[in-house]
Amino acid sequence: MTLRLRAAILSVALFAIFLTVWQIATRGSGPVTNMSPEYAKLMGATATQGKSAMPGPLDVGAKLWEHLKRPFYDNGPNDKGLGIQLFHSIARVGSGYLIAVLVAIPLGFLIGMSPLIGRALDPFIQILKPISPLAWMPLALYTIKDSGTSAIFVIFICSVWPMLLNTAFGVASVRKEWIDVARTLEVGIVRRAFTVILPAAAPTILTGMRISIGIAWLVIVAAEMLVGGTGIGYFVWNEWNNLSITNVIIAILLIGLVGMLLDQILARCARTVTFPE
Repeated sequence: MTLRLRAAILSVALFAIFLTVWQIATRGSGPVTNMSPEYAKLMGATATQGKSAMPGPLDVGAKLWEHLKRPFYDNGPNDKGLGIQLFHSIARVGSGYLIAVLVAIPLGFLIGMSPLIGRALDPFIQILKPISPLAWMPLALYTIKDSGTSAIFVIFICSVWPMLLNTAFGVASVRKEWIDVARTLEVGIVRRAFTVILPAAAPTILTGMRISIGIAWLVIVAAEMLVGGTGIGYFVWNEWNNLSITNVIIAILLIGLVGMLLDQILARCARTVTFPE
């Protein structure tokens, strides 16, 4: 039996144990004497004696199946399907992330290839990098005056730094012998960047891109909680205001699954670059 198969079996076993413990814990917590049927309905639970207010995995699974049957319904501003909410979040992350790629990678190349420019820009990078992306949200809302575009700007801010620093580090770490050979062969600086430096620095650049996409997906949830409107972050906050804990748990599960998918896509790209098939 291979290591991968054994790991998969162990993962399934651990998940089954988790679901079992969760189901048992939410069944026998004693009578709920102060829960009205209306409140229980909002909580996604059943107002019966001896049942916990926290939904169990069967309740979550049944509600999730309802969402999956109608993922793109639209009943108004505060009642949209999970497919629509995820689409808006992924679109914002994709837009801000793409802008960050277009800015960070060329600038990182410039910093990595020129120690002078690197030293000149370092104070600005060191000051701006530690600022929380959400701290930019009020300024973005004031200047841009659009919540969706402001969220994209915040994604750009949080995505740009890991890519910029990893690109600069990867470019600066390219073996000097390779660059000297290219110079000896009179390879121009632009061609040298694409044929020598980029292939050598690609794994480090993709590592920065992978870190950035994870941060971007984390930040979009918090940003959408602040700006409202649409998105999976807004969905979480809206369902919390409605006291629908079942929907909150479903949203948390989907946030984790989408984040894992985005990370695995870039991880696959990084493995392809490092170990081409």
